Amino acid sequence: MKRWGDLSQDAADHLTASTVLDQAEMAVVVTDRFSNLLYWNPFAEKLFGQPGGQGQRDQSVMSLGIMEKDHPLAVELAKHVLKGGVWEGTFDVRRGDGTMVYVRAQAVPLRHSSGSVTGIVITAREAMRSNEREKDRFGLLERIGERLAGSLYVEETLKRVAEMLVPQFADHCFIELKETDRLIRRVSTHVQGWTPPADSWKPVGAEITYPAGHYADSALRRQETILVEDFSQVSYPSPSAASARLCGEVGLTSAIVAPLCVRGETLGLMYLGLSNLTDRRSPHYDTFDRDFVGAIATRVALAVDNALLFEEERHTAESFQKYLLPRALPQLDGLEIAVRYYPAAPLVSHGQGIQTQVGGDWYDVIPLSAGRVGIVIGDVEGRGAKAAAIMGQLRAALRAFAQDDKPPAEILARLDEWTRIVATPESDGLDISVPPIVTCQYMVYDAWSRQLAFANAGHAPPLLLIDGTCHELDISEVGQPLGVHAKGIHADLVYKEETRTLPPGASLLLYTDGLVDRRPSRDADGNAAADEETLQVLCEKLAKSDDLTVEQLADAATTAVPGEIDDDMAILVIRASASELDVEERTFPAQPIMVGEARRMAAEAFTGWNVPEERAELACLLVSEVVTNVVLHAATASIPRRELSMDGPPLPFEESWDLPGMEEEIAGEKEFTLRIRRGGEAVWVEVFDQDLRLPRIRSAGENDEGGRGLYLVDQLASRWGSRPTKEGKAVWFEIPTRSR
Repeated sequence: MKRWGDLSQDAADHLTASTVLDQAEMAVVVTDRFSNLLYWNPFAEKLFGQPGGQGQRDQSVMSLGIMEKDHPLAVELAKHVLKGGVWEGTFDVRRGDGTMVYVRAQAVPLRHSSGSVTGIVITAREAMRSNEREKDRFGLLERIGERLAGSLYVEETLKRVAEMLVPQFADHCFIELKETDRLIRRVSTHVQGWTPPADSWKPVGAEITYPAGHYADSALRRQETILVEDFSQVSYPSPSAASARLCGEVGLTSAIVAPLCVRGETLGLMYLGLSNLTDRRSPHYDTFDRDFVGAIATRVALAVDNALLFEEERHTAESFQKYLLPRALPQLDGLEIAVRYYPAAPLVSHGQGIQTQVGGDWYDVIPLSAGRVGIVIGDVEGRGAKAAAIMGQLRAALRAFAQDDKPPAEILARLDEWTRIVATPESDGLDISVPPIVTCQYMVYDAWSRQLAFANAGHAPPLLLIDGTCHELDISEVGQPLGVHAKGIHADLVYKEETRTLPPGASLLLYTDGLVDRRPSRDADGNAAADEETLQVLCEKLAKSDDLTVEQLADAATTAVPGEIDDDMAILVIRASASELDVEERTFPAQPIMVGEARRMAAEAFTGWNVPEERAELACLLVSEVVTNVVLHAATASIPRRELSMDGPPLPFEESWDLPGMEEEIAGEKEFTLRIRRGGEAVWVEVFDQDLRLPRIRSAGENDEGGRGLYLVDQLASRWGSRPTKEGKAVWFEIPTRSR
């Protein structure tokens, strides 16, 4: 028997069986009320090793090798026993020589003959670990690791963990993640489909707050896994009265809380609990379970961190793509439009980790002159930020080229040249053997004439949907993709322009190959469907779409082809109006007298369309200026501009001939056409002539008679411009019919 200091008589009375205790194959340790060691038997010395400080009365029970992380729990358990309770459980011990031992112990109060508690008696032995239990735990850990390895999203990661832990290892599983300074519950999973009653345990999405002294709060602050082996032996403050009441109702017996820590940062915590809702062989966790949950938490934290990083990268790439695409679609007369963009499903690449699937697909809708609209669909080869960056440059370039109002074939030719510049490896300093190829289709649609002019650079033809049918738009020639010269391919890059007339109510579906190039379910032979087959499936499902809105049609197209999206996908749906739009058009001889007639025609059109008077007067004034400019350049004689100026309402036809200078010779064979269109928010005026020279604003001196007409148009019209035509040119301007 070993003694430290002088034992009290009460203690000596308890040690009368010392000879028996010396022979016992069980550690026996006695402490006073202050956890100072009073006695241990030889087996305790063998089990724990020399704790140091032998012969000192004030040696603490903590010197037996209890791990520092378990000291707070040991203190709580000691208080429980000193109040008359009994504790039984397991803990890890580091021996004096540094080796670890897994101990199963029981602590009971040491009572005086009067009944008062004077200390604690601890009996312990090394816990026998079941090989079957260890295999079961490590098998579960391996399966969790495998499931987490393929997890790409935070919600999916957490759900997979909870599904594997409940009910095999726990009756209740909560996982909470930090969002800024708040702790938000992301998972709440329970056995047998049991659901916590309302206003008890907080649901998914709720902010969780653990009070100071709660074991979960300790786990977060200390970044340690905390085990509560038996709730009947120790009590903690509860987050709420309702939570405490429910814990009692379900008979919560044991719990483990593990912080989710990675790189020194706490992402959240995982809470596992056992209760009386199930019949288990052991209703309590032990320290082996605690270490096992700690190992799970480490893997979960890594998976969550990877998922968060991936989602951040994906969000950045998608935002990059999103802001490179049109932020909003313009409101266009005679045309309904719907667009969709979907990045592909993430790809796990061996050796390269998780790769985002945002690429270079793009669409665009570009307002052009006189209500016409440019429509674009394109695809840059490749994926990632580089493809998206090239896409952004090409989209910006195409929009700039489109403002020249050149024919679609010429626009694509210019874009091809630009593609060779931006896609050349030397242009970005990257060591890339071959630059990407770009496919693109550019269309110009005139809603008043229903004329569709287009040119195609290697892109899939759009689908035409009309009268319950769906088929590819007939295109006689699909040109080479943009940038093929940059790959050393010698090809004829003269793009062919074609025109079609869209029937009333017809729809066009423009798309990138991500729509039909899916990861489909394989057939019995393991073969995927060909693009032609998926296109046929798409057409069959979209054929009966006359009653769908363009938005519904875009959604239907997205889901029409089975399989997971293998490439990013852009969809653009346009539908021609079923009704005719208002337009007035008339051709005049290019004679000075016709200036008044053109103005009269405009005034009558604006009156018939109920255009506000002040807007109509402004438009008539600008009609006079533009037509005057056309007549001046068409005349063979130099007619003073002051003779053509007409203030006030247009003169009657017969009076207009009496103006001075009208008798001079002019080019009678030349003519001009005035076209006026009405839209929902504006009117457009176009003047066509055979002169190939495009007008420009010039500075007029104080004594100059001319040079102010286009300046006036520029100042008073909301937009104006000119474009070449097959016969000459068109000068146009736009006047809003409502105040903006």
